[in-house]
Amino acid sequence: MAPPAPPAAAPDADHRYISTDQRRVHISAHQRRTDATAVGNLLLYLPNFLASLFVVTLVSAFFGGLGLILVLAWLVSGVLVFHRPTESAVARRLLGLRYPTPQERERLEPVWREVTARAGVEGRTYELWIEDSDDLNAVAAAGHIVGVTRFSMNALPSGELAAVLAHELGHHVGGHAWSSLLGYWYALPGRIAWRVMRAFGRIVFKVSRVFSCFGVGFVLLVFGAFAFATISTLYGLPLLVLALPYALAAVSRRAELRADQHAAALGFAPMLATVLDKLHQADQQQALAARAHNGGVPLQEPSALSKLLSSHPDHHTRLHHLQPYLQPSR
Repeated sequence: MAPPAPPAAAPDADHRYISTDQRRVHISAHQRRTDATAVGNLLLYLPNFLASLFVVTLVSAFFGGLGLILVLAWLVSGVLVFHRPTESAVARRLLGLRYPTPQERERLEPVWREVTARAGVEGRTYELWIEDSDDLNAVAAAGHIVGVTRFSMNALPSGELAAVLAHELGHHVGGHAWSSLLGYWYALPGRIAWRVMRAFGRIVFKVSRVFSCFGVGFVLLVFGAFAFATISTLYGLPLLVLALPYALAAVSRRAELRADQHAAALGFAPMLATVLDKLHQADQQQALAARAHNGGVPLQEPSALSKLLSSHPDHHTRLHHLQPYLQPSR
């Protein structure tokens, strides 16, 4: 059963505000789905997963008979993404979030009820969290976390706050939040091993310099042979890791556009456009402040390569994709 269409706003209504009168929620049959963005994100993490599996298997070999148990335990550990106590630890320790106070709940819950009512989603499935920050921001994480900054909660009118929450709900409904955390978790052993090897390589390189160029050449030869053996054994798969950050960033940008479309389809397109304008103005003010701090000299523009690593689309791209929802109905 599809969620009901959002109620039409009066022609002269101020879109910054919405009615938050409690009403019946028509729950849709499918609370979540895994869209193409979530699937693509998981597939892109596959090389990192295989590298992590190799690292975990290598480490577990030192534990004899317990090694297989350790590998299996790591493989099933991904279910913790949906474990509520683990999610709470992620929210507190990694994201710096906290539970809302009773006064903050009075502010958030009516707006959240309106968002979930339009989406046909059971609002109690998710937990609202607060970030003590003066930035305009929000986050969707793990399986049930929806976080919003204190500034967003206090400074945004109800309509704009609803647009922000609807955007984050879009990440959950589309599977973006859990797939990102799951991919990050299974890539972690490989990343840790890479950092350890890189630190060890720096130490060895510095020590080898003491023993002249011969020592440096020997170290480069050993590491080069190891790299060649790894790449040839795994059929060049490690080379894909070099391109992964760019591919993951592209998928992340697509996920942001999907979440924008989710909020717009619920009737929050004008409010979301206003929030995007505020974010754009805040970025411009930061750029002006940085320029003033730099003695009035304009800062260097980001390179085309660095833009490819951005996790969010630029302001104009997001507004362009909202245009179909901002056109007046005929």
